[in-house]
Amino acid sequence: MMDYYILQNLVMYLIPFFCVLVPILLGQRYGLYLKTKAVKVSDAPVGSVVGASLGLLAFMLAFTFQIVDNRYNERKKLLLDEVTTIRTTYLRAGLIPEPYKSNTRKLLIEYTDLRASIVDDITPQKIAYLKSRSQVILDTLWRYSEALGAIDRSSEAYSLYMSSTNDLNEIYNHRVTYTFEYRIPFAILCILGIITFFSMFILGYQFGISGKKNNIVAVLISVIFASLMWLILALDRPEKGFIRLNQKPIITLYKQLHEK
Repeated sequence: MMDYYILQNLVMYLIPFFCVLVPILLGQRYGLYLKTKAVKVSDAPVGSVVGASLGLLAFMLAFTFQIVDNRYNERKKLLLDEVTTIRTTYLRAGLIPEPYKSNTRKLLIEYTDLRASIVDDITPQKIAYLKSRSQVILDTLWRYSEALGAIDRSSEAYSLYMSSTNDLNEIYNHRVTYTFEYRIPFAILCILGIITFFSMFILGYQFGISGKKNNIVAVLISVIFASLMWLILALDRPEKGFIRLNQKPIITLYKQLHEK
C-alpha cells in the first residue's frame, strides 16, 4: 500500500514537472528555428510578455496555495475541536443514568480508537470503515439523546449531554468534508495549467531567440515549479499520507480514555 502512495505522489510531482519542461523546450526550439531562418525578432517586447505572464503565474500559484493552506488550518482546528468535544461528551456522560452512561463511554472509546487506528496507516478501506462506523456511533449517541429528552426535557444535565452529542455530529461532518471531499476546483487547476504552459513556452521562446540553449535552467525551473505544485496537491489530499496533521492530540486522548 505504501508503494501505491509513493507512486501517486510521484505522479503528482512528474506531471507538473513535464508541464513546465516540455513547453520550455518547445518554445526554445521554436526560437532557435526562427534564429536559424534569420528572422529578426526583438527581444524587448518578448521580455515584457515573459515578465507579465510569470507574474500572473505567480499570482495564480499564490492564490491556489492560499486555498489549500486555509483548508489545512481549518482541518487542524477541527481536529482539536473534535478531541475537546469527545472528552467533554465522555465527562458529561457521567451526568446521565445507566445504561446510557456506560454505553456512551464505550462508544466514545471506540470512536477515539477508530481515529487512532489510521494515524500510521491510511488506506481507502480504513477510511471507508472509519466513516461508516463513525456514523453508526454518532447515530446511536443521538438516539440516546432522544431517549433522555423524552424522559425529561427540562433536565439541565440531559441538555448538556445532548449539546455535546450534537457538537460531535457537527464536527464530524465538517472534518469529513474538509478532509475527504473539498478539493481545489478543477477549473482552477485547468486555468493554472493553461497559464503555466504558455508562460513557459514564451520563456523558452525567449531562450531560443537569444541563440543559446538553457536546458539546465529549464530543468531547474521545472524542479522548482513541480516541488511547489506537489506541495499544493499534497496539502489538498491529506489522505495520500505524505503531509498530515500532527495527530498527537488524538493519541493523547486515546491513552487517557484507556487509562480510565
